[in-house]
Amino acid sequence: MSARAGRAGEPHEAQVIPISRARAGHGPAGSGGDGTDTPGGPPDGAPGGTSGGTPGQGRDEGHGEGHGDPWTGDGRDDDRLAAFLAFLRRRLTGQYEVDEFGFDPELTDKVLLELIRPLYRHWFRVETVGIENVPGDCGALIVANHSGTIPVDALMLQVALHDDHPDRRPVRLLGADLVYQLPLLGHLSRKTGHTLACRQDADRLLRKGELVGVFPEGFKGVGKPFSERYRLQRFGRGGFVASAIRAGVPIVPCAIVGAEEIYPKIGDLRLLARALGLPYLPVTPLFPWLGPLGLVPLPSKWMIGFGEPIRTDEYDPADADDPMLVFNLTDHVREVIQQQLDELRLRRGHAFPPFF
Repeated sequence: MSARAGRAGEPHEAQVIPISRARAGHGPAGSGGDGTDTPGGPPDGAPGGTSGGTPGQGRDEGHGEGHGDPWTGDGRDDDRLAAFLAFLRRRLTGQYEVDEFGFDPELTDKVLLELIRPLYRHWFRVETVGIENVPGDCGALIVANHSGTIPVDALMLQVALHDDHPDRRPVRLLGADLVYQLPLLGHLSRKTGHTLACRQDADRLLRKGELVGVFPEGFKGVGKPFSERYRLQRFGRGGFVASAIRAGVPIVPCAIVGAEEIYPKIGDLRLLARALGLPYLPVTPLFPWLGPLGLVPLPSKWMIGFGEPIRTDEYDPADADDPMLVFNLTDHVREVIQQQLDELRLRRGHAFPPFF
């Protein structure tokens, strides 16, 4: 994911408030980003609901209210089987809804995100902080740092917003061209609500009131070496800011701590990566030395923090074409996220606390 654009002007100074009290997360996951400045938001007819709790609570008790089982509200075997058979019948007969971008809410919640939830709750033990800063009833642009060698952070962000937000908001992430050049990955990305990182899709989603997610660092962030962990890379030309201004939606800065440690990148097989058409091919302490076992992410402790929204509705939509204004606001968002990262790292402490 990423961001583009650039304009001038002095944006108002949005204050960075200290990160609020953390909540524990329960839920689903999302997708990664490249290096093109744009966002992605929630789908039509997306499920609503609640989550909650404090760090460490409710992790082994289902996914939230009325969400304890992927197929039914109670846990009886006969009801579970009936719900599963009904799900299969709907899939086989085509009685399910997909929006114009290919987003399939039912498949995402009941199957794809369900596969990722154990990572979120038990392996990374993700805690969310300040999730009440994410609007529940309008469009918004989530702007986050990107890291981890493999974009697992995008999936964890999607789980956090779907399962921990009071309105269980799906997030529409914008992905790099590379994602959609791979047949299976591109198809699954569309099914989970992601779309190509481009101005047209970002603008359309935001104007529909969707929650759009973008990683402006793109491959520069997700593929940076371990020695540069938690140092934000360049945010591109600010296309995500221009999209937010055109739609008049708030920008919610998001800091993700924990992804940097799952695959510590200590080297890069550049020649092989170029031959395979990849932006990089990482060398980590475990990969490629241990083969497939080296692809198992390390169980670092994660925290995802959402800062106070930065308003854009005070600008005229035509201001999105002002390069100086867009550049200044982009730089401000980057500074806010860097400050959040520093605060969250101190709050989290050691990346690998006692796991059991």
